[in-house]
Amino acid sequence: MSDLAIKIDEATLEQRPVLKRLMQLYLYEFSEFDNSDINNDGLYEYEYFDHYWIEKDRFPFLFYVDGKIAGFVLVNSHSHDNKERNTKSIAEFFVMPKYRKKNIGKNVAFHIFDMFPGNWQVCEMESNITAQKFWRKVIAEYTNDNFNEVFLDNDSWRGPMQTFNNSESS
Repeated sequence: MSDLAIKIDEATLEQRPVLKRLMQLYLYEFSEFDNSDINNDGLYEYEYFDHYWIEKDRFPFLFYVDGKIAGFVLVNSHSHDNKERNTKSIAEFFVMPKYRKKNIGKNVAFHIFDMFPGNWQVCEMESNITAQKFWRKVIAEYTNDNFNEVFLDNDSWRGPMQTFNNSESS
């Protein structure tokens, strides 16, 4: 599907409401895995959402396919394995269903990885097998199989985590 034009932009403060609405779609789908409920206003809550526009180590992105909003990515510098190092992490990654299985998610992930050379962690929930398959395949291709995977079970995360360093490839 290389004929699709993909554009990735850091989400501005003005685009915050758009990303917040997309977050509702994402959290609705994600509730299958984290068993979350909506609040009394009928909305899913995401504790760190506003932090992406006020903290220097958080980065919100919207991406577009042929000019149409197709999803978002939230990147942060939170390390789930509690090791002290400069690490980037995919906090949330959402591709609208219409755009899935067309290599769009892979292309977006590759672009995001390229934007932040260094140590990376990508974690999936233990019950989200689809995400595990996606990230293993994408990271294996991106790193030419030069990544590690561990199963975390700590206060920060429970599930598989892939780690790699892309400093040399940039």
